Amino acid sequence: MEKFLDFIVRAGSLDRRVIFVVIALAVMLPLFFPLGLPIRPTNSSQQVYDVVEELEAGDKALLSFEYGPSTKPEIHPMAVALLRHLLSKDVKVYITCLWPDGQFMALEALEQVADKQYGKVYGEDYVLLGYRPGAEAIIKGLVSNIRKVFTVDSQGDFLDDIPMMAGVNQVKDFDFLFSASAGYPGTVEWVQYAADPVGVTMSTGTTSIQVNEVMPYVQSGQIKGILGGMPGAAEYESLIGQAGIGTSGMDAQSVAHIVIVAFIIFGNISFFIERRRSKKY
Repeated sequence: MEKFLDFIVRAGSLDRRVIFVVIALAVMLPLFFPLGLPIRPTNSSQQVYDVVEELEAGDKALLSFEYGPSTKPEIHPMAVALLRHLLSKDVKVYITCLWPDGQFMALEALEQVADKQYGKVYGEDYVLLGYRPGAEAIIKGLVSNIRKVFTVDSQGDFLDDIPMMAGVNQVKDFDFLFSASAGYPGTVEWVQYAADPVGVTMSTGTTSIQVNEVMPYVQSGQIKGILGGMPGAAEYESLIGQAGIGTSGMDAQSVAHIVIVAFIIFGNISFFIERRRSKKY
């Protein structure tokens, strides 16, 4: 028993550099070697999945990318998972960006999913309209007339020359709207100036810290479900049956939390043992 207590005391006085290395390994290893820890989807994630599942081949989905590199770890995995779900159902995907960095995020996601995974054809299965400055003014413009905002797409092709743009003139022509948002302009503006006035079905994915701000719109039925941060991305990956960076990210987060809690427990036990021994002698 005394040897075991000595071990705990030594563990409680580990060099902090050793602790940093252990935490780093606890984060990195699950990213390279996912553990596949069980994930239980929340009702809000299930709602997003159900809305997309109801879409049929040939339906039109408008995706808006409103995030950049700083929030990419939280939102990009859910954007990729949603693209996989939409394109696997042969839904036509139209992408616009309210943030300048959003265009680069969209290009990366499309290359990974539309080009390499599903072999979709640009202009027939998906189109990237690109970025325009103007925040909510851009949303109002898209609601009024898309061609007043975008005369050409991100590649410089005229919209009238793109096959899948035929008959698409306003936001009301879409069957589904999804905002992948990290802040302003983003989800709230899409609800106020597009989804509510037009009546198009809308879902969203946000950073974890934004969930409380957006949740009232979900509870009122103005938004059909929300994917909240990396857990939301992992839940959606679980629902579509394709594990990605969201799932491995949650593995890393879970293992890191377990290791941190273990260090806290050992540190406190070590402290109390040392204090008891000092009183004894």
